[in-house]
Amino acid sequence: SCLPKHMTPERMCRIAVQTISKSPQLQRCTPQSLVAAIVEASSLGLEIDVRGQAYLVPYGKDVTLIPGYKGLMDLAYRSGRVANIYAETVCENDTFNFEMGLEPKLEHKPNLEERGNLRAVYAVARLKDADPVFVVLGRSEIEKIKRASKASSNGPWKSWEEEMWKKTAIRRLCKYLPLSPEMQRAIAIDEAADAGQSQGL
Repeated sequence: SCLPKHMTPERMCRIAVQTISKSPQLQRCTPQSLVAAIVEASSLGLEIDVRGQAYLVPYGKDVTLIPGYKGLMDLAYRSGRVANIYAETVCENDTFNFEMGLEPKLEHKPNLEERGNLRAVYAVARLKDADPVFVVLGRSEIEKIKRASKASSNGPWKSWEEEMWKKTAIRRLCKYLPLSPEMQRAIAIDEAADAGQSQGL
């Protein structure tokens, strides 16, 4: 009953069972927290552990639901006002320039041979009825956000670092976009997970 029309209960249950069966840590979590996280993902219309939409992350005996950057992008598209949204990481050997002000500009030319370490990340959204908007976050700002997260030394920041950089940029960008109730809820859940607070699932 929580699922949107584009998802079936059978598929969501199959994905959940496959995800849990692959993780001994999830199997040791309480059934209540597992079910709560799966139901919350279902209500947001995000598939677990598929295409980077959402992840079940165990912390002790409890499960934390962490929306992925692709999940946040999907929710942005569902608002009906976003024509295109994406995030990209910038590496040390890339050509990267941007300007803010009355005429913002953004230029990124990746070095395909030897990109180097991550240096920055940006997210861009093209709205159907307005000019494009973008945000840029440097390594120092990303590291500050990472240090504030309870999963800074394990979980998604360790296993999916580049994806977490992109998600952080997308989450920052979403503050400037028209948000659906589902997107507002997903961001609140994600921020609570980062802060180590109750997600209220």
